[in-house]
Parts: sequence; C-alpha cells; structure tokens
Amino acid sequence: MGILYSEPICQAAYQDDFGQVWRWVQKDNNYINIQDGFNGDTPLICACRRGHLKIVSFLLRRNADVNLKNQKERTCLHYAVKRRFTFFDYLLIILLMPILLIGYFLMISKTKQNETLVQMILAAGVDVNAADCYGCTALHYACEMKNQTVVSLLLEAHADPMIKNKHGESSLDIARRLKF
Repeated sequence: MGILYSEPICQAAYQDDFGQVWRWVQKDNNYINIQDGFNGDTPLICACRRGHLKIVSFLLRRNADVNLKNQKERTCLHYAVKRRFTFFDYLLIILLMPILLIGYFLMISKTKQNETLVQMILAAGVDVNAADCYGCTALHYACEMKNQTVVSLLLEAHADPMIKNKHGESSLDIARRLKF
C-alpha cells in the first residue's frame, strides 16, 4: 500500500490517480504546491516517489515548485534519483526474463522512465545541489546507487561533486568508496 497522506491530492499523486489530481487542481490551483501535514510532501514529491511521469508532467506544466522541500529537507529531485525497482518489478523481471527477454526489456523501460523523470525535473529548474537533512544532494544518492546515467545527468546540470554530507563525505568520496 505504501504511504498514507492527509492531503487528498497528495494521496492521488502517490497512487497515480490522474483524474483526482486534475479535479483538485481544477478546484483550486493552490493545491499544486500544498504540503502534506504529516511529512511535508507536495503532490510533485508524491508523484516522484512512485515515478508517475504523467502526473509529474501535468504538475510541472501547472508550475509546481520543484524546489519545495519536505520535513526531511528533500526536493522532488532527491526522490526521483532514489527511485528503485519495486518488489513487483523485480518479480516480473525475473519471471519474464526467460521468455524472449521480455524481463530485460521491462527493466530497460523502467530505467529509461526514471531517467526521463530526472530530466524533466532538471529541466524545470530544480536546485541540483539542494541538500537534505543528512547533507546529501541528489548526486550523493545517485553515487550510492551506482547509477551512471543519472550521475551524468546531474553533473551535466552542474551538480557539485565536492559538497560534503554530515558524515564529511562528498559524492566523489562515495563513488571512490563503492569503487564506482
């Protein structure tokens, strides 16, 4: 099931209910940047947590603020970069891999979807060097995940590899430590 939100538009964005998100925005455009009372997530952060491209695109076209932070001081970019395959994704990939490599194509599709999500947020003007409550930037998380493509996207967007987190580690240090 995942996260439960107190704001209906946040719940709809998290659950990929485009119709509900659209209705809330039509009712009042201020819902675009509303922050959930529990953890401060915005509808954009909620959609990024789950990789819902259609909702992210809609919210960005409506000028959702990509630089709003939740209570962990994370922006939507942090969540887009931290996106991983779900258990269900892994299960499908494993089950479908022997059948004409369908699992492989599913894995490639999901990876490309995540890259597109990061590109959309970068194009919207997010602060690529925003640090969360742990002092980590999106580049720190991309290095921890050994995601070469996302690291390249972030560096092209002028992410600073020398910013240190609260443990005194830069993203470059993380890459070295993980031999990435």
